[in-house]
Amino acid sequence: MIHQKVRQLLLLAGLTISSLFTAYQPLLANQPPLPKRIACPADITRLTTLMLRDLPSYTNRYIQSSRRLNREFDRYSYTLIASEAELTALPLGEYHSTEPATASEQPQQVFFTTLERQYHDGKVWRLQEYHWLFLVQTASGWQLVTMFSSIGDYPSHNPPTPPRESSKGATGQAVMTWLRDCQAGSILDAS
Repeated sequence: MIHQKVRQLLLLAGLTISSLFTAYQPLLANQPPLPKRIACPADITRLTTLMLRDLPSYTNRYIQSSRRLNREFDRYSYTLIASEAELTALPLGEYHSTEPATASEQPQQVFFTTLERQYHDGKVWRLQEYHWLFLVQTASGWQLVTMFSSIGDYPSHNPPTPPRESSKGATGQAVMTWLRDCQAGSILDAS
């Protein structure tokens, strides 16, 4: 029914589908190629580059989906940007395991920051979060082991809060969702 109406409108306008396609062919030819889906990188540097590129949107979607709209007091953040990853590991000491860990089982340490904006009582607050992320590569792909985060104001006037375990927080959940999507082949390579 709708197709017939569209066809009638085009005929009234003196156009056919083939003439529209012919007219727009030069425009279509000059379009950049669409980004391609990529396999989840095994290299930690490439993985974190892609993850931190996408992390603000993943975090914001998690925050919005977990908000309760009937709350009297509603303060939440928007993640604006994530920094590049710092991959220089801190010494962790000895693991107390019955079997020696292989190199692939050692957690990879990723340090990054996020800049966030929060709205409350007509004011804008800017926060910087400092994240210490532990990832391990398993047979089923990269997994989040744990994450610690600390919050400070931006620009920094006071010392940040002490680190807290934050893998259940918005950024930790966003990392886990991104890793799941990466393993599913849903990540686009925009480079």
